[in-house]
Amino acid sequence: MLSRLMNLLKACFRPRSDRFIHKNADTGGHQDGLLWYKDTGQHVNGEFSMAVVQANNLLEDQSQLESGCLSTHESGPYGTFVGVYDGHGGPETSRYVNDHLFQHLKRFTYEQQSMSVDVIRKAYQATEEGFLSLVARQWPMTPQLAAVGSCCLVGVVCGTNLYVANLGDSRAVLGRAIKETEEYLAIQLSAEHNACIESVRQELQLLHPDDSQIVVLKHNVWRVKGLIQISRSIGDVYLKKAEFNREPLYPKFRLREPFKKPILSADPSISVHKLLPHDKFAIFASDGLWEHLTNQEAVDIVQKHSRTGSARRLVKTALQEAAKKREMRYSDLKKIDRGVRRHFHDDITVIVLFLDSNLISKASSVKGPNISVRGGGINFPSNTLAPCTTPTETTG
Repeated sequence: MLSRLMNLLKACFRPRSDRFIHKNADTGGHQDGLLWYKDTGQHVNGEFSMAVVQANNLLEDQSQLESGCLSTHESGPYGTFVGVYDGHGGPETSRYVNDHLFQHLKRFTYEQQSMSVDVIRKAYQATEEGFLSLVARQWPMTPQLAAVGSCCLVGVVCGTNLYVANLGDSRAVLGRAIKETEEYLAIQLSAEHNACIESVRQELQLLHPDDSQIVVLKHNVWRVKGLIQISRSIGDVYLKKAEFNREPLYPKFRLREPFKKPILSADPSISVHKLLPHDKFAIFASDGLWEHLTNQEAVDIVQKHSRTGSARRLVKTALQEAAKKREMRYSDLKKIDRGVRRHFHDDITVIVLFLDSNLISKASSVKGPNISVRGGGINFPSNTLAPCTTPTETTG
């Protein structure tokens, strides 16, 4: 009787790998243990491939691909939106971004009647402000929400432009064909905001000249205020608004000295890349992939195999590298359950966007069916907050 009760409790509090999988009619993805994948699909500008592998007890990576109309009005413009949101401290911020950022982008696109850097920046700002309002409302009941945040990588193909916006350390890499050699060149499109990068540390020191502890080397890793690796994010309100850096927030997140201006920023780095016929694909991925693969290695893997399953192939290669680093077999790594798996690798999200130059040249004004795909995994309903867990070191 006791064992039956224990099994029932386990089922309630620790969902199995086949429960709470995010499903909707548009995804058409498959689940293989902790791996979710959609090997191939069609977007307005070509084909795509997506894959997500879970390591955390609650999936902190969220992602989406939206193709078709990029405005709230059917008049367009048309194109493809990709978002990779690598959460930290919990899944709430990345889920919030997944539900709101694209909607804001469509609203601002309609207001300005076009896609632009300004539209994308405003969409980020509105998402940040919305999450800040949520934290303020939830503060009496769920104060730890102030210590949850997310990196935010976005790509938008509209006309012949590829816009790339980023907060944090996810990365977008372009695969460009070189006619003379038939090789592919990897071109990084995104700027990263991680304290391990010297220029990021210098930027923080310039912004906070009176704070000798603005970046601290802790356990051989550079961290902002000794707490977090990234310098820009959505959320992490406890390092942006001093009124949320106090009790009842966990002591490990509270700073000894009050701060007068935000320590972290939500202002994205945005670049515009004019797509050329030899720009064949772009890889958008959370840092879990780039911990194990270089930009060129990732581009070579995509280029040397069929398009179908490209994202899953990248995830598998990263997992094989993670296993090799721990001197274990990939088959044994796959047997390790979520939560414990985080000791071996991070959540990893990969979206490979293939770019068909014939479609790109005419896509911004040509209507097509709206496609919406969310990266899968073991999820709770999006309108619920994750149960409060023992705090772990926030890495970003």
